Amino acid sequence: MPRAHRGEEVNGVLLLRKPGGVSSNHALQVARRLLNAAKAGHCGTLDPLATGLLPIAFGEATKFSSDLLDADKAYEAEARLGEMTDTGDVTGVVLERHTVNVSLEAMRQAAGRLTGDIKQVPPMYSALKRDGVALYRLAREGKTVEREPRSVRIYSFSVLSEENGLVKLHCEVSKGTYIRTLIEDWGRILGCGATMAALCRTRVGSLRLDDAVTLAELEKLPGPRERAAMLRPPDALIQALEPVELSAEDELRLKNGQRLALHLPNRGRVRVYGPGSRLLGTALVNERGVLAPERLIATN
Repeated sequence: MPRAHRGEEVNGVLLLRKPGGVSSNHALQVARRLLNAAKAGHCGTLDPLATGLLPIAFGEATKFSSDLLDADKAYEAEARLGEMTDTGDVTGVVLERHTVNVSLEAMRQAAGRLTGDIKQVPPMYSALKRDGVALYRLAREGKTVEREPRSVRIYSFSVLSEENGLVKLHCEVSKGTYIRTLIEDWGRILGCGATMAALCRTRVGSLRLDDAVTLAELEKLPGPRERAAMLRPPDALIQALEPVELSAEDELRLKNGQRLALHLPNRGRVRVYGPGSRLLGTALVNERGVLAPERLIATN
């Protein structure tokens, strides 16, 4: 049998505008096919209902995907007042309905009570696992298990407008925050319940939706080479880290796994470049200013 085609080596980051109604993995596989890439992974999943920024790492950039998983994020959301569902969004079964009689000011005051450092119980309809089984699979079987509250930070939670029981919201949050749960907790404070009607991710770390492309736009380009030109370099995923530039000699030593006593400031993780601003990867700087390799990319 002929060996399956495995794609080409493609390195970089695609800022994809994910459409609604498809999974993050489906969007990833379509993008991977369009670029004919051998290796790809997304940097933080979006539910099928959600739209917006889905950064996809290709090749060597996948080594830094976890940096975006830990990044702060921003969302535009819509909430439906007066309902609570089993999934926390409008795709679920309605469990409760309540009369809505709250002012815009009351909505904003309730949102203010959910800013700062809060505890959040992850929803049953999530990808978190219990004994190796995803919670959403248990939920589909009608099962509910205890979930430990998690500490998250809500930098801002703004009520933008309201019309016919549908409220537009803006949220800026830390990693691990579930917007569905935030909206449910907000609805409980209001006393009428609320469920998420729409969600769009507008920012992940320093990456913004305004710079993203759609799958349709990628498909219109002539071929994989032209599509690969849309990628950002791998260090787009690690811009939050301080840069360190090495000489050619120190670059060789670092790539051989050596620790470098460079008397650098104590900065923890850093992104490292060789001569000509060529990315080498990430490294750790200890309290003595010694640089130790962490995740290095393959370079010529």
